[in-house]
Amino acid sequence: MSEEFILETEGITKHFPGVLANDDVSIQIREGEIHSIIGENGAGKTTLMNIIYGIFRPDRGKIFYKGREVEINNPSTAISLGIGMVHQHFMLVPPFTVWENIILGREVLKRGVLDKDSVSEDLNKLMSDYRLSVPLEEKIEDLPVGICQKVELIKLLYRGAEVFILDEPTALLVPQEIEELFEILNNLKRQGKTIIFISHKLKEVLRISDRITVMRRGKVVGVLERDEADEEILARLMIGKTIEPPRIEIHERGEEILRLEDIKLSPRLKGINLKLYRGEILGLAGVEGNGQRELLEVITGLLAPDSGKVFYKDKEIERLDPRSVREIGIGFIPEDRQMTGLILDFSVAENIILGRHYKEPYTVNGRLNVPVIRDIANKIVNTYDIRTSSIDKYVRFLSGGNQQKVILGRELWSNPELLIASQPTRGLDIGATEMIHNILLSARKNGMAIILHSSDLDEIISLSDRIAVIYNGEIVSELSPKGIDETILGLYMTGARRD
Repeated sequence: MSEEFILETEGITKHFPGVLANDDVSIQIREGEIHSIIGENGAGKTTLMNIIYGIFRPDRGKIFYKGREVEINNPSTAISLGIGMVHQHFMLVPPFTVWENIILGREVLKRGVLDKDSVSEDLNKLMSDYRLSVPLEEKIEDLPVGICQKVELIKLLYRGAEVFILDEPTALLVPQEIEELFEILNNLKRQGKTIIFISHKLKEVLRISDRITVMRRGKVVGVLERDEADEEILARLMIGKTIEPPRIEIHERGEEILRLEDIKLSPRLKGINLKLYRGEILGLAGVEGNGQRELLEVITGLLAPDSGKVFYKDKEIERLDPRSVREIGIGFIPEDRQMTGLILDFSVAENIILGRHYKEPYTVNGRLNVPVIRDIANKIVNTYDIRTSSIDKYVRFLSGGNQQKVILGRELWSNPELLIASQPTRGLDIGATEMIHNILLSARKNGMAIILHSSDLDEIISLSDRIAVIYNGEIVSELSPKGIDETILGLYMTGARRD
């Protein structure tokens, strides 16, 4: 193997039931580079990273690290070699402090007692050397997502990582936090660290990468130097076509369908007033933890407000339970697909009927109507391009993007009058994202009212008729998407500007 590369795979192959996830995959990562791995959902990139990190074992193939073949059976082995991974869903313990999370499993003892002074000295030196500052005494549960991500990076540095695998690291960040992350990654690179960057955002990939590997259907289909690539080339390699920006047709909005009056919920919501009309998309923008999740859960019946009223078609609904809210025509795509959107050990078909399983045509005379369920499940799988070998397959074995499409298909198939869509394209590749955008715009054109909550500010700006910005439990501005960019929107989201 070449000494030029710090990490290589040769002929990695991995099967799951009915799926060939990696098909003879060989990649080469140079020491001290930022190397992006991109591909559509189901392309095999996450499986490959999980093999490198020791979560999965390959059926065939070899891994070489620093020129010698290695066998990585678990994450502990990967970390001992110098390979670390920051997952999209952080592996932190919320009630623990920052320093407790960083040293967890690598505690320094002095006479059988935790040597906090030595730990603090080591961590402060790390933060100084790598220009990474975090509040060591704060609890993780009290910190914003951008700080939590820094904690994950410091945790890997503390363990001696030389290769950093970052899975969708910008998914929850506002533009200012993304700029800070890119500065951190470039600083790590200058100090000799190697970064493997997994993302669906082609603009970011083109900004941060030295080289880019493109995967498609389990295979490597291209390796490009940064100067050889642009968005059109990458999109064609990934999905075989150029992605067109969404086209929003100007049309008159309909009558008011939803009205919120002075909604308060301690400690998150501090008097929310908002209106939504038929045939419009209202974008809800905010840094995670500023009350947007609680606001959406009040509308959908998951939380009852302390005070205030929610009117749907002029009828009060703030005390309805979630089933009753669905019955009156409100659909909900929750932001956390695995925790609140799906039952992972149910099949694709079973998840598709969740929330409506007790009604006709899914149930007749108290029994599940299996032929109808299977027919509708197959139609939804085909309509929304859900990549699964069978509708009987447990959804936990689907990729994250395909799990998300199960939820999208389930909610949109019932044709709600109002759709609450929280992070509807999180984890979806550019082709699937384009499909979902077109579906949402078509639903809007046909009179559906949509609240779109997304951490993708480009998505918010390009799809919304109006944008409501929430900060510290209040709507601080309602903006027109015309004439604003992600930087301006980010200023409102972080409280630096308000109307």
